Amino acid sequence: MIFTETPLSGAYLVALSPHSDDRGWFVRTYDKAAFAQMGHMADWVQMNHSLTRQVGAIRGMHFQHPPHAEIKLVRCIAGKVFDVIVDLRASSPTFGQWFGAELSATNQAALYVPKGFAHGFQTLTSDCQLIYCHSEYYAPEHEGAIRFNDPKIGIDWPLPVTDISARDANHPLLIPSFTGLLV
Repeated sequence: MIFTETPLSGAYLVALSPHSDDRGWFVRTYDKAAFAQMGHMADWVQMNHSLTRQVGAIRGMHFQHPPHAEIKLVRCIAGKVFDVIVDLRASSPTFGQWFGAELSATNQAALYVPKGFAHGFQTLTSDCQLIYCHSEYYAPEHEGAIRFNDPKIGIDWPLPVTDISARDANHPLLIPSFTGLLV
């Protein structure tokens, strides 16, 4: 595994190293010791799997408020997505900034998302499937989100939006009084 830090401190792209032969390939998607070397000490307590059918669909931008703020490890296992994170940490020098990367079944990359980040994605192909590992259990009473097209953040989505839930389309914009999450 190769961990490459993104421009947002504490967030990493994780490149996997498949071992191939005539039968196909094998790849390790998690190694506790390797993750510990880059500072990850939490356990994964929940794993989710999503399917998004339509090209151009957006899911996000979701997070959980403390004390249930979570670390995520996101990997696309079918199709291709533009995966996006937004730094919402109050004490971060990159507060309010976003980073996006292509995750696909072909590149086998993963995105390590620290606590205090909003996360979402846009499908670049049809029938995209993502696997998410979470360091905290889903806590609906601590759920938070920001709007995918918040002009204050300015995410540059690669495609026109073709599908988004009413809920995701109507998440709140960041307001001037929002000073960040204390994680």
